[in-house]
Amino acid sequence: MPPHRTDPDPSPGTDWHAQELLLMREVMKLVGRSLAPAFVLREMLHLMSELLGLNRGRMVLANEAPLGGKVGERTASIRHTYGLTAEEVQRGTFRWGEGITGRVLASGLPAIVQDVDAEPLFLFRTVPRDRLPPQTVAFIALPIDVNGATIGVLACHRIRSRQRHLNDDLAVLRILATLAGQLLQLEQLVAEQTRQLMARNAALARALDSASARYGLIGQSPALLQALSELERVSQSQATVLLLGESGTGKELFARAVHLASGRHDQPFIKVNCSAIPETLFESELFGYEKGAFTGANAARAGWFEQANGGTIFLDEIGELPLALQSKLLRTLQEGTLVRLGGTRELKVNVRLVAATNRELAAEVQAGRFRQDLYYRLNVIPIRLPSLRERGEDIRALALHFVNRANQTHQRNVNLAPDALALLQAHPWPGNIRELGNLIERLVLLADHTLVTAETLERFMPATPGAPTVPPPALAGEMGQVRDYQSARSHSPQTLQDALAQHQGNQSRAAQSLGLTLRQFSYRLRKAGLR
Repeated sequence: MPPHRTDPDPSPGTDWHAQELLLMREVMKLVGRSLAPAFVLREMLHLMSELLGLNRGRMVLANEAPLGGKVGERTASIRHTYGLTAEEVQRGTFRWGEGITGRVLASGLPAIVQDVDAEPLFLFRTVPRDRLPPQTVAFIALPIDVNGATIGVLACHRIRSRQRHLNDDLAVLRILATLAGQLLQLEQLVAEQTRQLMARNAALARALDSASARYGLIGQSPALLQALSELERVSQSQATVLLLGESGTGKELFARAVHLASGRHDQPFIKVNCSAIPETLFESELFGYEKGAFTGANAARAGWFEQANGGTIFLDEIGELPLALQSKLLRTLQEGTLVRLGGTRELKVNVRLVAATNRELAAEVQAGRFRQDLYYRLNVIPIRLPSLRERGEDIRALALHFVNRANQTHQRNVNLAPDALALLQAHPWPGNIRELGNLIERLVLLADHTLVTAETLERFMPATPGAPTVPPPALAGEMGQVRDYQSARSHSPQTLQDALAQHQGNQSRAAQSLGLTLRQFSYRLRKAGLR
């Protein structure tokens, strides 16, 4: 028979109050260093034994209920312990209502056994009697509660004949059981949030891999699927595609989709924003130049069309193309050849053109600002891209996509609450997808909390067009210097002419009367053909 264990029992002169304070202080230090329950709870049991003589401490926690099992079949096992062997821990499993531990689990009430030898319900399952000290041994078991439900038991052995009141031990154990419940509850909350985040990430990954995200185009709305269907039907042809629609609807993504869905997908895709090229550089940028073509042309350079040879060129805002260059573009499209600036020989190019505009090109033709023959050459396969107002059911998926992308880019962890997503869906989005993407990025960078609610989102939302706005008081004195943004066609040619006539041809005064700078006024005169 193995010898009886001798449990540590502090001397009669022990300052128990000091020991209790030391135990609590050390436990709080542990919590401050780590919120991992396994580490904190084991050390808590260690301190109970070393400082207070509460030995063989264990925490018995509920197991997962068996599939289809009954309440009576629920079990709990020892998860954290100090002073028990691995073999003893393995034996420490109890059904609900079984023995002293099982009764505490079932009733949620503490149990105090003054003498384990005299209690018929005490099972000696974990530690046989011959492994305990020969003195009278008591057993204390307290429930561990989480959200009002008993999920475990904090228990220990205690030598009955000690120079310390049992009530003092109970008071300390009640505090430790409460703290254990809070730590376990926190662990559950973290685990649940982690599961939700993993589920959300999985959903986003599925969305990115799904059919709705083909070519990077997010959404399932009928308007978007209609445009995608038209795109895929013409992708294998060589015909020119003209993308129509409001600014910010994703024309570049559609143009790239045409390229990726075609047989040219392994060849270059060149994008050119016609509105960003100065008028004097259009020809050299698009068609290249020969050495010596102009001052500073020290070597020949291939233009965008040559660089796109074999692939696709995307001309965005093609309505900004100068009239003088439109005829050269038409010849390149019809003949498949080009002549560099300063050159004499024709170069063959095999390029598919995808063009885009937010203008009404038919109206531009009527006004004489766009060649009719080029318009017909471009308008072979027009595809109208839906505005975000027409894709209301896609706003949620787009917002989550932009949040995920911004989080990864800026190393943040911002999420949108359901009411925030509802608010985004209710907005008309005059700036379309570009406006939504910019708002989400601003939100991710500036949000104070990881979960953004509708109340927080409202501070970042743009004003609804048409709604009256009141300038902030701090700007009230600056209204004369700060002008709202206005499009290049904000004033009709007749309005410009009337302002000039009213101020006897003085452009500075005419511009001031219309709330424009001189540069803006001159630009509008040129666009209207009045200069």
